[in-house]
Amino acid sequence: MQMLEAVRTGGVSVHDAFEQIRDLPFKDLGFARVDHHRALRHGQPEVIFGEPKSAAQIAAIANEIIRARQNVLITRLQPDKAADLARLVEGLQYAEAARIGSVVISPIARKPGRVVVVTAGTGDIPVAEEAAETLRMTGIDPQRLYDVGVAGIHRLLFHTAELQQADAIIVVAGMEGALASVVGGLVPCPVVAVPTSVGYGTHMGGLTPLFAMLSSCAGGVTVVNIDNGFGAAMAVFRIVQRIAPAVHHGGDVHEARG
Repeated sequence: MQMLEAVRTGGVSVHDAFEQIRDLPFKDLGFARVDHHRALRHGQPEVIFGEPKSAAQIAAIANEIIRARQNVLITRLQPDKAADLARLVEGLQYAEAARIGSVVISPIARKPGRVVVVTAGTGDIPVAEEAAETLRMTGIDPQRLYDVGVAGIHRLLFHTAELQQADAIIVVAGMEGALASVVGGLVPCPVVAVPTSVGYGTHMGGLTPLFAMLSSCAGGVTVVNIDNGFGAAMAVFRIVQRIAPAVHHGGDVHEARG
């Protein structure tokens, strides 16, 4: 209250007050410390990584985030845990293909900008959907372009014009991971590559496409960890919110370019 009063009377600037409080508030649940100010620092609330946590732990964290009037995003959420959480967290929605649970408390402003999520094969779709669903929760509605890998590259080239109009592209590929280099060579926008654990033998659980993407001859391709659709989406969110800020007019969102 003292800080707010100081801001009101002009004793402390809004900027200085923000700098003083941006890292402070969190809620200690004993087993977790919920970071309520991540939205101020990153533009998005804290995200719950569901895979290693029990349903009870996830529910406690989610309900604390809801109490703070922030939206909930739970990644790597298995169907059995999702069924339990539906009884413990009001309003939970589950996207099974993406393995993501979500609760929308505050309206999500839709952001301008064209983002495309591309997969090499159908087996890469779960990771791509993790990226797409994460983007949706940040206010970005991506275009999906699935099963257009290099084994039938004409399928990708058919969409060259659409890809070249994108503001950012996420490329999800297993096997040898060559699709990221191909897309990176076709477009001028940022490309974030996601190697997947889909492949045979010397694919080595995703290491082969990871190394291939890191060694891409297409300059400027950025690579995240194996199967990390979430990480790719958050990288693109940071890019898009900087290059295409949302401008609101009567509830509509328009592109602000200049």
